This record gives sequence, structure tokens and C-alpha cells, in this order.
Amino acid sequence: MHKLLAVIVTWNCGSVQISETLRSLLDSFHHAESAGITEDFLVHIWDNNSEVTNQPLFLQDERLLTTLHHTNIGFAAANNLGAQTEFDANWLLLINPDAMLAEESLLKIIEQAQAHPDFSVFGFSLVSACQRHLLDGLGDIFHFSGFSWRDGFHHQAALSTTLSQPYETFAVCGAAMLIRRDVFEALGGFDEDFFCYQEDVDLGFRLRLMGHRALQVPSAVVYHVGSQSTGGHRSDFSVYHGRRNLVWCYVKNMPGILFWLFLPLHLALNVVELIYFTCQGQGRVIWRAKWDAIKGLPKMWRKRHQIQSKRVATLGDIWLALDKRLWPWSFKSIRAKSGRRFGKD
Repeated sequence: MHKLLAVIVTWNCGSVQISETLRSLLDSFHHAESAGITEDFLVHIWDNNSEVTNQPLFLQDERLLTTLHHTNIGFAAANNLGAQTEFDANWLLLINPDAMLAEESLLKIIEQAQAHPDFSVFGFSLVSACQRHLLDGLGDIFHFSGFSWRDGFHHQAALSTTLSQPYETFAVCGAAMLIRRDVFEALGGFDEDFFCYQEDVDLGFRLRLMGHRALQVPSAVVYHVGSQSTGGHRSDFSVYHGRRNLVWCYVKNMPGILFWLFLPLHLALNVVELIYFTCQGQGRVIWRAKWDAIKGLPKMWRKRHQIQSKRVATLGDIWLALDKRLWPWSFKSIRAKSGRRFGKD
């Protein structure tokens, strides 16, 4: 039997949105309980000092816990602290306040967790809540250049229905993930220096380095608004944290000779980003992001030594898991569509 702790980090998302998320979550939990697949659950809402109310409307459940923090400590740190409750759960469900579970999605993903004990983290199929004919993502891809993206982003949602079987992915999206609690804690959770953005890719890479595997479950659907509190994926806030953190993610995690072999390409694509965002009118924010990434390199290099000294996966394992398309932004080819598996069988 499974005991689940769900953590929802809120910041200026509004009471209506969090209420919709909670309704879907509580309905899913009660459905899983009635099916005899879960024993108990707790939902921990961690609010990062919102300026607007995030209190759920008209929802009362004895298994709801709310923490109102005095400052905005970021998505990564808030999830880490939200997971540190005394509730004796063996699984963590990390879900954004703008994500709603479809009927039976939680039940389906828990069933896959039972059927695949050799996997440690499980991902949902993200569908755009505003345009439900479009995907928001089918897991995270990590390119050998050090750049990453969501597989299937803004492709037709019908694609996920053609993927009847779960398949291995590099990492799962932090908007909605089911992860073994002991594994999350052993890795120290998300890297709190990231604040937000790329923290899920970084966690997924560290999981893989430690020999863990990630499974994408196409039939488990979550409707996701996306970047609701941060002004959209092209806002200055999103660009700054996303483009800074991708440098740190590469420096910390790319192992051994692979790091040095692809470092020139990584640097070249960062220069491309500087030019591109400057031409888009976001020069100030992209230059600040890259400069702050450079200033943070000594700390990230120390973290790299700690991570790589404990690495279990071989260079071959990591090489197989990386996306190797020559042009990293070629979205015409969807990794999931090929049904390709990688890593150990």
C-alpha cells in the first residue's frame, strides 16, 4: 500500500486556480483510496509569501496542510521544505498550483509505479489547459550540448494517445511528478540555488547519475496552464532563471570526458543565446543571466565534484540517455514518438 504526500508550492496564483487544482487532486486521491491502491495521503500547500490570497475556496479536508512562509524562497527550496513533514509517506507527488489531474491519472501512474519497481520517478503527460488540443510536454530531453526542452511541446495532444505503453525518458517535468520519497531525500531534493526553472532537469540528471531511472506514463494526463505566476515562458523572470540555470546544470552534471568534449558547443550556443535574446529586446536580462551564471561557477564546480564522486552510471549510460540530434532545437522529431528506450533493460 502507498502513502502519498503531495506538495503544492504557490506564489500569487490566486484562490480560484489553487481550488481547481485541489479539487482534481483530492478527487484523484479519494478515487485511488477507493480502488485500494493508496492507504493514506496528505496535501501540503506551501505559500511563498503571496501578495494575493492563495487560500482555496470552499474546500475542507482533514488531510490538507497549509504553510504560509514569510518570504519567497523559490520553487526549489519551497518544495524541499514542503516535503519535510512528519507524515509517513513513501511517495511524493510534486504538482504545480496551475496543474489539474485528469480522471484516474493518479491511479494510472501509481499502478505503473507498482509495475515498475526498477524506476524511481514517474512523469505525467502534460496537456495545455488553455488549448487542450496541444501538448505541454512529454518529459524532459537533455541534448549533448547541455540544452534541454520538453518533448512534444505544442504538438498535437492526440500524440499522447498513440503512446499506449510507458517509456523511459531522460527526466520528468517538475510541474507534475511522482517520485520515491527516499530517493528525493537522498539526493537533497531540488538544488535551491536554481530558485526555479531547470531544477527538474537538474534533479533528473542527478537521479540518472546515481543509477535511477525515469518513466513517462502517457495515459496519466495533467492539464497545465504553465508559467502563470512568472509572466509566461518568455518573461524576463523566466528567461533570466532558465538561461542562467542551464549553464549550471551542464557544469554540475555532465560527466567526465563528455563535459570537456562538448564544452565548446555549449559555449557556442550560449553565445547564440546572447545574440538572439538581445535581438529580441531582452539584452539586459540575458547578459545578466549569463554573467550571474559565470559568477556562480565556483560554487557549481564544488557541487560537481560531490556529484561526480558518487556517480554510479557509466559514461556509456549517460551517452545513451542524451539526445544526439545535430541541431538541438529541431522539434520536428519527437523523442517519445519513436518509442525508443535507453539505459539498462
